Amino acid sequence: MILKNTITVGLLALSLFSAFAFVQKDEKEKIKQYSTTENKGFAVLELFTSEGCSSCPPADELMGKIEKEYNNENVYILSYHVDYWNRLGWKDRFSSAENSQRQQMYSRILSSQVYTPQLIINGETEFVGSDENAVSKALQTVLFNSNSQNTTINLSARITKNEIQVQYETYAPDSKNNLLISLVEKQSSTQVGKGENEGRHLQHWQIVHKQNVISLNKNQKGITAFQFPKQFSADNWEVIAFIQNPKTGKISGTAKVNFNSIK
Repeated sequence: MILKNTITVGLLALSLFSAFAFVQKDEKEKIKQYSTTENKGFAVLELFTSEGCSSCPPADELMGKIEKEYNNENVYILSYHVDYWNRLGWKDRFSSAENSQRQQMYSRILSSQVYTPQLIINGETEFVGSDENAVSKALQTVLFNSNSQNTTINLSARITKNEIQVQYETYAPDSKNNLLISLVEKQSSTQVGKGENEGRHLQHWQIVHKQNVISLNKNQKGITAFQFPKQFSADNWEVIAFIQNPKTGKISGTAKVNFNSIK
């Protein structure tokens, strides 16, 4: 069953950039270093999904497959668990109203309905999230796009006892854009007790736990922070950041910081 719910709202923002991180140490906290590479052609995949939707597991599995197959490509996956399925008997522990609102915002810019599983690529095109053929074709198209804009961004991650701090600096040509920085859990699973997926053990990939939105009109450099997640492990978490035009939805590029790239 695919749940559809027509809603209209505004839009958020994203873009391309290179990123780096630094190392520091003091007596009270531990700082670690990470790095990312400069991008050219790229794909940002935003999946809107739910543990309460029986049509969503194939889309979640497709994200895991793409993450593995495109591991060395400029492919960035973010899975947003929406909360509007929670009323049907099972509360998705990864869901949030913010995720649902982000999907609702896309409905206006793309003139589309809101449903699960819905996949948005580079902020401009939407698909049924489990349609592997359509998604594969779209990936090839955007990855070989020689006109991809490369917006310079410096990004660094700093881990303390209580939080993850992300320092950013960008020279984006359009100050009307927004910078979105997301804290992402690469993989997790849930044994579902009720709802349409009752009795199923579901696997999830690239789960967005929190996304901070920064207007580049006045804040082209600064620090944003995330509460330190429970059961954190360096190899299973990362930070993905991108810039998006709020009027067109276009993503100019993206970059990420891997916590497991520590020496």
